[in-house]
Amino acid sequence: MKTLVIVTHPSIETSVINKRWVEELKKYPEKYTVHELYKVYREGNIDVEKEQKLIESHGNLVFQFPIYWFNCPPLLKKWFDDVLVYGWAYGSNGGDKLKNRKVALSVSAGIKKEDYSKNGRYRYTLEQILVPFETTFVYCNGDYRSFFAFYGKENEPGGNEEEENELVLSILEKSTQDYLDFINNL
Repeated sequence: MKTLVIVTHPSIETSVINKRWVEELKKYPEKYTVHELYKVYREGNIDVEKEQKLIESHGNLVFQFPIYWFNCPPLLKKWFDDVLVYGWAYGSNGGDKLKNRKVALSVSAGIKKEDYSKNGRYRYTLEQILVPFETTFVYCNGDYRSFFAFYGKENEPGGNEEEENELVLSILEKSTQDYLDFINNL
């Protein structure tokens, strides 16, 4: 079965990394369904039944989003609240739709990896910050497969613009290939 990638980026058009990942995923429609929440639900009114059926018709499930204030964008939080309900995602009354389903996260963080550490600027690792997502999927009996991350260089001054652009493109392409490898090896 195909992998469902739920992309939640409020301004994907201006994104660099998430936009590139989506472009690459869309090259393989036989493997991935890219579902962009901010394009489908501009007003934030989520069609719960449609979302649940979409999940049921796919195999693996990947949530792709930028880290916003050490969390997910608000529409994704609303999506979790609305879609992952008792009796469907969890509970004793048929709530088994995520049971044993491989679930993973793919996140972009505009902050350097070193800053996400015990001794770093923010005192916590990205893995620790993402624990609520892991806990959600474990609670729903999903098979949480960890996360893929792209770390940024928040407010870091640049050098030679041409060299910097080449380096950015090289890093972007490597990240894109690594992301596909991550999804394909869930």
